[in-house]
Amino acid sequence: MQSSNLPLKKQIFSIPNLFGYFRILILPVIAWLYLNAKEPSDYYVVTGLLILSSCTDFLDGLIARKFHMITDIGKVLDPISDKLTQGVLAICLMSRYSLMIPLVILFIVKETYMGIMGIIFLRKKILHGAFWFGKICTAILDVSIIVLIIFPTMPMNAVNTLIIICICFMIFSFVCYIIQYTKMLRE
Repeated sequence: MQSSNLPLKKQIFSIPNLFGYFRILILPVIAWLYLNAKEPSDYYVVTGLLILSSCTDFLDGLIARKFHMITDIGKVLDPISDKLTQGVLAICLMSRYSLMIPLVILFIVKETYMGIMGIIFLRKKILHGAFWFGKICTAILDVSIIVLIIFPTMPMNAVNTLIIICICFMIFSFVCYIIQYTKMLRE
């Protein structure tokens, strides 16, 4: 039996979805700890919570597939919790690094576009997974955010280089999505 055919209450409280809720609920704690960090150990605590969040992200998909607990709620919840995590962390990093401001603006514009297009494709019953360029952009952003959090005393030249690399890949990914989505709408 497909999990999406289960009653709504069972879908809402499935183990994979509970992991997704946890990832969203832990974000204010992570943000508060980062913004109030003073010692290197404070940043390690933030990193530990991010690793915990990443583990639950990995586990929710694994459990959902292995135990046939894939739900429509989970299909929406997982990418939302991913993007919220990235967005909150990028905004936190803006408090230390001014070059994060254009990255955050680009992130918001790109994700708004992706959300709108996702709704359009959902209404047209056009389903697609993540594209390679989106996965690469996400991986680079995630690794860069973790590096910036773990190494708060990194030289500013290295910080700015890392942020510029993220911006370039985000622009590349955004342009590729626009091209891909335009093709898909024409078909």
